[in-house]
Amino acid sequence: MLMTVALPLWLVLLGGLLAVWAFLDRLLVPSVRWVLRRRVNRALEELNQRLHIRIQPLKLTKRAVVMDRLRFDPQVLEAAEEYAIAEEVPRAVAMDRVRRYAEEITPAFNAYAYFQLGYWLSRRVARSLFRVRLGYTDEESLANIQQPATVVFVMNHRSNMDYVLVSYLAAERTALSYAVGEWARIWPLQSLIRATGAYFVRRRSRNGLYRRVLERYVHMATAGGVTQAVFPEGGLSRDGALCEPKLGLIDYMVRGFDPEGERDIVFVPVGINYDRVLEDRTLMLDLTKDDEGKRKEKPAPALATTCRFVLRNLSLMARGNWHRFGYACVNFGRPLSLRRLTEHWGEDPRKMERSVRFERVGELAKTLMGAIGEVIPVLPVPLVATVFLRAGDQQLSEFELKARVAALMAEAEACGAQIYVPRSDQDYAVTVGLRMLELRRMVILEEGLYRAAPEEHRALRYYANSIAHLLPAQPSS
Repeated sequence: MLMTVALPLWLVLLGGLLAVWAFLDRLLVPSVRWVLRRRVNRALEELNQRLHIRIQPLKLTKRAVVMDRLRFDPQVLEAAEEYAIAEEVPRAVAMDRVRRYAEEITPAFNAYAYFQLGYWLSRRVARSLFRVRLGYTDEESLANIQQPATVVFVMNHRSNMDYVLVSYLAAERTALSYAVGEWARIWPLQSLIRATGAYFVRRRSRNGLYRRVLERYVHMATAGGVTQAVFPEGGLSRDGALCEPKLGLIDYMVRGFDPEGERDIVFVPVGINYDRVLEDRTLMLDLTKDDEGKRKEKPAPALATTCRFVLRNLSLMARGNWHRFGYACVNFGRPLSLRRLTEHWGEDPRKMERSVRFERVGELAKTLMGAIGEVIPVLPVPLVATVFLRAGDQQLSEFELKARVAALMAEAEACGAQIYVPRSDQDYAVTVGLRMLELRRMVILEEGLYRAAPEEHRALRYYANSIAHLLPAQPSS
């Protein structure tokens, strides 16, 4: 019984490693996980008390659980069955496609990534590039939103900076979940975007199975109270003006809405404007058509324009001559309740015929775009650009320019526009706008008189278009 047993060294080391692994896996790791989970839950509770709109449980649910709910949703299963029959493929192949679509769409929200890393990054980027301002906010209406409700921020799409800017300014209110295009599906950007609660969308996909998976995720998120941010235009404005709304995501929200349910859907219009849009030159490039007659951007000129922009600004930074790109402002308007709207319709959207529902959703989308347009901020550069466009080839002194901008502000105010005047000083606003246009060589100074550069009329119109709908119509010449 007391005999010595000799064991090889490798076996002793292996046994020791297994014992250490068992200790970590069965005792230490669960204990640490329990402590960390308690701290995370406590931090989330403190965060929810600070936020105006709480983080809903669905947003904090494990990604694998949400994906399983999405994959085995009855409507998704039905769509997979129809896809398998139509494409003459095994059902397992259709379900594998569903799995890949669910993995692509489902976010992986991380509160730390959003409120610590994401907020710090968005704040630094936004404030480094622009003088960021929160303009008009209908605080009373926002405070009167009846809970529980799913809040959907609908906004115009001026720049890819919109995601950063609005997330930063809304961070004190809530955590936003964006629908992000395929452009962001690159490593490691996609991991960070997914961790902030965003979900990816194939905007031009006509695949019925994919559209059904996306629809059911949007319905799941909306029914779960997840606060979302949507760009009804579906893409960036090419000419600076508001675009016609796309019905996709809004239709997904409406068609699954229960007017008698516990949770209302409240749309909050958000207006965004910039003194300089970073991608303006790229967006204004001529568009060609492909073999199917669809609009297609010229990639080479776009890439060259982007490279020139980056190199020029790096050169200015190296010489100490770089300045921020003017003002960026965001306004929040009056919320619109879907429950009240369906009461006006007098019909449950879930029971509407497809043609009738599309007509109703189209009316809703136009109403939302109108509400967004009403709260788009009027900034110095669009004001000065409008004056130069109206002046044509006429030369203006600085005094004449300021007088015309003051008259234009009066016109905009009479139409109910929200004007942001830096430092509450109209003269300073004109100086800021004029300086920006001079630096970009859109305006030429000759013998003390200013005029628009002939080759920059399209660029001036791009900025003037952002506020054109807020001004009285000009008589045709």
